[in-house]
Amino acid sequence: MKFPLTRYGLPQVVLLPAIILVLMLLCLLAGFAFAPAWLVITAQIPLLALLIFVLAFFRDPRRQPPQRNDVLLAPADGRITDIEQVDETNHIMAPAVRIGIFMSIFNAHINRAPCEVKIIGINYKKGKFKDARNPLATKVNESNDLWLVRVKEPTDKLLVRQISGAVARRIVCRAKISDILTAGEKFGMVKFGSRAELYIPASENVETLVSVGDKVKAGLTILARYKKCQG
Repeated sequence: MKFPLTRYGLPQVVLLPAIILVLMLLCLLAGFAFAPAWLVITAQIPLLALLIFVLAFFRDPRRQPPQRNDVLLAPADGRITDIEQVDETNHIMAPAVRIGIFMSIFNAHINRAPCEVKIIGINYKKGKFKDARNPLATKVNESNDLWLVRVKEPTDKLLVRQISGAVARRIVCRAKISDILTAGEKFGMVKFGSRAELYIPASENVETLVSVGDKVKAGLTILARYKKCQG
């Protein structure tokens, strides 16, 4: 069985396992010369656990998104921390519902498109590295906004925000302006614990289907549904 790793994790996905393997080898070579075998093998356990963690963090699970035009999918794996109506003044330019998702270090960190969309803007902002579970992180932390427009009716404006957390120090976004992403298509990640948000128009035509505390999976979990939808 293949264990797919994301290319978005480079260079860490190569360098970190290599460093850990070198440390394990050095520990074995030096340990057997100065310590009993049981102690040397025991000392390998933390390094082996760290190696497994690094590989698991950069995993890229295969997903088959729902083939529906009337739904908006989760842009990240994790847990819903907040659902709030806000005034989104950068792109949507109207009241919007913000759905916040906290990605712990144990979640897969690949970010995916909520539906078939065209990217009409990308806005990176430097900032702090506060705990990403706090909704205030959206205002002060390093972030990257993808300004999206649905390709099919209704052609609503959407926004996906990637946010660094207390541990995360690297936002990866490989998408470009004018790119068209299919529903659930991968476009980047945030490394080592972070937050992702989906902003959707506050409309009677859009029904939110998740609650705070729900666990979600990127490209699979339906966050919202259009009551009336064409195409």
